[in-house]
Amino acid sequence: MTDLDPANRPGNNTHHLLIHSFSKHPDSPLLRLARRITDSGCNLEDARLSTLGGDIVVSARASGPWDAIAKLETMLSRLAREDGLQIHAHRTDSQSKLSNLLPYMVEVVAADRPGILLALADFFEGQGIALESVACSRYQAMQTGADMFSAQLTIGIPSDTHIAALRDDFLDFSDRMNLDAILDPIKF
Repeated sequence: MTDLDPANRPGNNTHHLLIHSFSKHPDSPLLRLARRITDSGCNLEDARLSTLGGDIVVSARASGPWDAIAKLETMLSRLAREDGLQIHAHRTDSQSKLSNLLPYMVEVVAADRPGILLALADFFEGQGIALESVACSRYQAMQTGADMFSAQLTIGIPSDTHIAALRDDFLDFSDRMNLDAILDPIKF
């Protein structure tokens, strides 16, 4: 039997590839990545695009049978060589749905200083709470020109957590850190 023999192939289950690509603004790699994903026989399951400084960053997760994922990996290597994109891809597991996690949104605004995001991440990790997504930025206040920090975090709170106690602890933490912050459930 050869490696091409169907008996040697992994099961027909779905495989996943996590892709990160970087290019200079305004040359977005999203269209080129989406085209390669489709042309390989894979499905684009999830994608994020951000402009950070002078670069555009695309993070995407593709799925498909093992042979389509292998074809996509080859196509991405060729795309990186031919178009000069920086691409990193690796195989990953499917996204697990943890039904015992309650989705909450945290919003923070404060005078900018080093370590705010670190302190937020440390607080939630200490509570056993998963960070699902983070978006933060610096900006200047329109009225005063002061340097400001803003963050939006999506967190997954275990369902056995006492929400009122967590909210009290978070508000105490926010007061100590001099953060204007809220912790609210996400309403879908």
